[in-house]
Amino acid sequence: MRDYDIIVIGGGHAGIEAACAAAREGFATLMVTQSLDAIGRLSCNPAIGGLAKGNLVREIDALGGVMGHLIDSSMIQYRILNRRRGPAVQAPRAQADKFTYSRNAKQLLEHTANLSLFMDTVVDLMVEDGRVIGIVTERGWRISARAVVLTTGTFMDGRIFIGEWDAPCGRLGESAALGLGDSLRRMGFPVGRLKTGTPARVRRSSLDFDELEIQKGDDPMLPFSFDYDDVDRPQMDCYVTWTNEETHSIIRENIHRSPLYGGKIVGKGPRYCPSIEDKVVRFPDRDRHQIFVEPEGVECEEMYLNGLSSSLPEDVQHRFIRTLPGLRHCEIMRPAYAVEYDYLDPMDLFPSLESKRLENLFIAGQTNGTSGYEEAAAQGIVAGINAALKLRGESPLVLRRNEAYIGVLIDDLVTKGTKEPYRMFTSRAEYRLCLRHDNADQRLVPLAYEKHSVEEEKLRRLEEKVSRMSDLRATLKAYRERGKNGLELLKEPEVTMDVLGAGCPAILEYPAPVRDEVELDVKYEGYLRRQESEAEAFSRREAMAIPADMDYDAIKGLSSESREKLKLVRPASIGQAQRISGLRVSDIALIMMALKGV
Repeated sequence: MRDYDIIVIGGGHAGIEAACAAAREGFATLMVTQSLDAIGRLSCNPAIGGLAKGNLVREIDALGGVMGHLIDSSMIQYRILNRRRGPAVQAPRAQADKFTYSRNAKQLLEHTANLSLFMDTVVDLMVEDGRVIGIVTERGWRISARAVVLTTGTFMDGRIFIGEWDAPCGRLGESAALGLGDSLRRMGFPVGRLKTGTPARVRRSSLDFDELEIQKGDDPMLPFSFDYDDVDRPQMDCYVTWTNEETHSIIRENIHRSPLYGGKIVGKGPRYCPSIEDKVVRFPDRDRHQIFVEPEGVECEEMYLNGLSSSLPEDVQHRFIRTLPGLRHCEIMRPAYAVEYDYLDPMDLFPSLESKRLENLFIAGQTNGTSGYEEAAAQGIVAGINAALKLRGESPLVLRRNEAYIGVLIDDLVTKGTKEPYRMFTSRAEYRLCLRHDNADQRLVPLAYEKHSVEEEKLRRLEEKVSRMSDLRATLKAYRERGKNGLELLKEPEVTMDVLGAGCPAILEYPAPVRDEVELDVKYEGYLRRQESEAEAFSRREAMAIPADMDYDAIKGLSSESREKLKLVRPASIGQAQRISGLRVSDIALIMMALKGV
């Protein structure tokens, strides 16, 4: 087999973005995955986006990624979440036809220049002089590469659990990737175990929809990708139901049969997305829990029970699921299950997502301890871009916390690490008002163009949008009513673009995304100015670079604990050092004095 510039291990959401990014940069790229039919599979919730996650998807798109395109071509319901709250916590979410999404992902990869696909299982890395130089597969292939991106998801030594039954799988019916985890352990990589889970799927025609609360999508559907102006897709309804005391009683009576409480599962699961048995045990005073019943596709009978993940035995699942209104006569097509898998401590990575232990090895996705398609894809595109930049001999793409949610995500991982599946929340971002989903293109497209990640057409489209926004501001300033111009009127809480458009029809001639973004910028101008000032101070701290070979043992006054933390994280800047848990203000002062040669 021919050799490649970059090899990507894994065909999930991180692998897709990494492979496309590397190939887009002009490097001969190979994706190795266990199953070509499972590329881009939405293995848990068939949805993309959500609070903070929708921001990640739009940032991925601004960097040249493909997740926005894939969901725009497969969505079956679209909603903006938190419409009644401020813009900093609003985000798009779309239910996907999971079969269309996966099919489109595979077709996109097949038609991407410089990218080859190969079906096999990677069991080892080829290493020479502290650098990765290729991979070894289960069937004996030794394929060389100048850089490798590792994105194994939940498959590395994965094991699924349903009550007393367990098996080596990454997903139900799909074999685990065995061998690579042991190889990484032998090489000294810090490998741990995490756990996640998924709910049962029930047959649509067996549900009593009269007993379910309907949840409709927004009209019109809007695109995630900045490359499109609109979306033309069929829209389907979702539904809501609730657990009850009977549900909880059955779960409590059988809790001893759960592998979570019987000691079979040692990996830690996500606190923010607990299984139904976890909810019942941890919140005994709650008499009900909300469950979303969501379609998995247009021509599909399976419905996803969002909020009802479990690892209880199948007979118990059949009993408690049928206590829910609307599901009393349901037919269960796939059981819920938990999955435990190997992950690598992300504190072992540089902010570029390159391994500190093995040069030219980049690691992304759930392998780094994250949870969610969007978090995985966000890391994947950064890892792919940086693998290409490393081969070019150029400086890596490192997004700061004030530049992108992706910057927050990666900084949290490499600075603080994680002991449970990491999920992105708006509350994690200090500058979230500046990191809205609607302005991701303004924040990141110019940078992506500079790093060769997007074509000139994307930059031109952004420039056209910015020009329209400027023209709209001029139109608003020229319009007067009640002794005020349109910009002044728009700052009043009850005044919207639509209200002003009634008196000045020219306003409504601008595209909705342009109107919405200008409206938010004007209404929150004071808050934005204050947050931008804080972000400038943050940037100054980030610009105070710390050499990679800084000798912390030579800095007098540092405690032993602080030295160990600094040597583990190897912060790239004073700003990153300040975010290391447990580091004192006096420690930072000592480092700054050392940098100045005092």
